[in-house]
Amino acid sequence: MTDQNPTFNTERHVKYYLRCLKTFLPSAYTSNDSNRMLLGYLTLSGLDVLGVLQSKTTPEERQGYIDWLYHCQVPSGGFRGFPGTDFGPGKRNKDNEAWDPANVPATFFALVNLLILGDDLSRVKRRECLEWLPKVQRADGSFGELVGPEGSVGGTSRSTILLLCCRHTTYDGGMAESPFCESHSGHTYCAIGSLDFLRRTCNDLKPVPLLSAGSNQFEALITWLASRQTAQLEEPDEDEDEEQREVTDTGSIDNRVRGLPNVQPIGADTISCAGFNGRCNKYADTCYSFWNGATLMMLDQYSVVDEVRNRRYLLEKTQHLVGGFGKGPGDPPDLLHSYFGMVSLAFQGEVGLSPVDPTMGSSERTVRHLESLPWWQS
Repeated sequence: MTDQNPTFNTERHVKYYLRCLKTFLPSAYTSNDSNRMLLGYLTLSGLDVLGVLQSKTTPEERQGYIDWLYHCQVPSGGFRGFPGTDFGPGKRNKDNEAWDPANVPATFFALVNLLILGDDLSRVKRRECLEWLPKVQRADGSFGELVGPEGSVGGTSRSTILLLCCRHTTYDGGMAESPFCESHSGHTYCAIGSLDFLRRTCNDLKPVPLLSAGSNQFEALITWLASRQTAQLEEPDEDEDEEQREVTDTGSIDNRVRGLPNVQPIGADTISCAGFNGRCNKYADTCYSFWNGATLMMLDQYSVVDEVRNRRYLLEKTQHLVGGFGKGPGDPPDLLHSYFGMVSLAFQGEVGLSPVDPTMGSSERTVRHLESLPWWQS
């Protein structure tokens, strides 16, 4: 019998994050050794959103985390993803610095980690960082991740500026990694997040159709995002007939976006869960409840989400017995899906979770701390 009111098991999620913070991670994380900055972000931010970071860690522990983060700062600006490329004191020079690069995602996560821990960023090499960032921007406006040998820009184009928004918007309304590529929720989040950062910090920013309710681009984007909610959760059983599979379409969600009657497909009353996918014709995946949901939050259009079915998907299908969330039904928990599943629930006001800023991807408390710093206010 299906639980009519599934529960977010706060205690088990807290224990899961504390195990990840204070003990060894499972061996599956070995290949992610160079992404320790990201893993730190997911863990610290997870405890922060759960509201227990201060009570479950000591001041000495938090200072130790801060010192480790600054150890990952590159002398020429930015942060490395982990200390494994550090040559040691006095051994870095112009000839080898490309092999110990700062990278853009690690720098973002490092700065957010410091803010989560209550640091004032006074030890950040701000001038060097500001001089480094333009070097990872390409001629078309997109940003790579790092500066390679001979000043080459390496890494995927993960964020965009205004000039690229029309080029990255695809025929179906979503955003792609680059022109003529397939729409993807992760890249859509990065694009809208970039625009939202600009909107927050640039007083003279001209209106952008993609962010303007009523424009064709805006409406197409909202429809595409809402259409990512799906009841196709996993590979269907071989014994399931074709008629039953058709029940899982998202026509009712599309109708809600277009203002049409909410006509349910045949048998849809049996569908209690509807998560999100990242591309057309894919199965639901926990993290896409965040990528799509956070984008809709930034656009002030979260009302198109079927919150009840999204919540049931997360709590009944991917919330794990030991705490955390898995990628899909039956999968073991991992830090990325655990954090983004939890934040998706925070967007919906889940009891016990702190409000989260969708653009920063961290608690509103962390954002308030940033805005309280004297240099920010000035």
